[in-house]
Amino acid sequence: MESQGHLAEKKIDMSMEKSWKTELASEFSAAYYEQLLSFLRSEKDHHIITFPKSNQIYHAFHQTPFEKVKVVIIGQDPYHGKDQAQGLSFSVPSGLRIPPSLKNIFKELQSDLGIKIPQNGDLSFWAQQGVFLLNATLTVRAHTAGSHQEKGWEQFTDAVIKKLSEKRNGIVFILWGNYAQKKELLIDQNKHFILKAAHPSPFSAYRGFFGCKHFSKANEILQKLGQKAINWELENQDQNAF
Repeated sequence: MESQGHLAEKKIDMSMEKSWKTELASEFSAAYYEQLLSFLRSEKDHHIITFPKSNQIYHAFHQTPFEKVKVVIIGQDPYHGKDQAQGLSFSVPSGLRIPPSLKNIFKELQSDLGIKIPQNGDLSFWAQQGVFLLNATLTVRAHTAGSHQEKGWEQFTDAVIKKLSEKRNGIVFILWGNYAQKKELLIDQNKHFILKAAHPSPFSAYRGFFGCKHFSKANEILQKLGQKAINWELENQDQNAF
């Protein structure tokens, strides 16, 4: 039954990793955030299936604490198919079919770094190394793309980007597609690095995503800053150390 694990939840679990909770304290007390929570409760009260599960809404924040962020990859919406969304932009749980945009990301990864195309779409290994996989909107109705846009999430995630820009230095922001590139205005380019290309969607990947070499470029920047490069290889990740 498709609703299992979503409607069965007794309450919305919106717990936040402690470093992010500290940095974003003013957002959690803001009127718009209260309205956002009310909207999410209303969806639940009306038995509307939403993704991801509530305990994964802030999964990216738990995987990549504030001081550990080295690279940011900005997406737009969570996947709206059954069991796909896991709170990490572009990522799907292990064992699920790999979506078209992620397939193209893996093709570019192979072209750029010679890495074998993974059979696993779970990007948690990237997140654990400091790749913050942030969607602009963190929830969605089942099978209805964009259904939770303009409910408060964009204000929240813009605040997240601004906080990283203000309080951190030397982060590589990877902006794929026009939507993500609008976030450029939130980033202090005197302190941070921005890599831009077309979206990896099959509709646009051939217009500048393929060949962008963002994975190697991000690592070159990190190494020049004296930081450890990201190991982008997902195969056999449990044997990898970082």
